[in-house]
Amino acid sequence: MSPPCAPECGPEKRYLDALAAGRFEIQQCAACARHVFYPRVLCPHCGDGRLDWVAPSGRGTVYSTTVVRRRPADGGDYNVCLVDLAEGPRMMSRVVDMPPAEVKIGMAVQARITEGLVEFTPA
Repeated sequence: MSPPCAPECGPEKRYLDALAAGRFEIQQCAACARHVFYPRVLCPHCGDGRLDWVAPSGRGTVYSTTVVRRRPADGGDYNVCLVDLAEGPRMMSRVVDMPPAEVKIGMAVQARITEGLVEFTPA
């Protein structure tokens, strides 16, 4: 039996459906105006349940970064990072279009959607 608001019917589904349609959207609280990510049913800042969906600027700053090492035959190394969005929330993603070891903390990045995922490129 599924919980009352499983990912198939809640905010996570709404978020993933938008990504599948080529839109990156996050929530913004109608009560305190703060932006929210990951998708939720209540604002983590004030507890209000009125969360609207908005398109963020896509601008961000690398907060933390690491390189995941893989053999070249398995696709080679890749970056995993935490990005602080310009609107405030932090999200886990990756920076692409550059060598993974060259991604630096404090680097300006820009979001893009690729295959239903949000990833970042150098800004």
